[in-house]
Amino acid sequence: MFEIVKEMLVSKLKVDPEKVTPGATREDIDLDSLALVELSLLLEQELDVTVSDDELIATESIGAMVELIESRRAGV
Repeated sequence: MFEIVKEMLVSKLKVDPEKVTPGATREDIDLDSLALVELSLLLEQELDVTVSDDELIATESIGAMVELIESRRAGV
């Protein structure tokens, strides 16, 4: 799932692939609140996973975002 999220960040939101690591924070990869709204929409469109931008903002790292997405995808 990390690779899928990384691909979305890189291809759709133009994030530097070198900066996208599980430990990276939103600040590390220059992901602002508008980009998180866009990521939320992409997750719903491409993976059929509903995660609000507020929930994405609350995560501390890309790894935590991936865990949240995985838990939603698993129906937890």
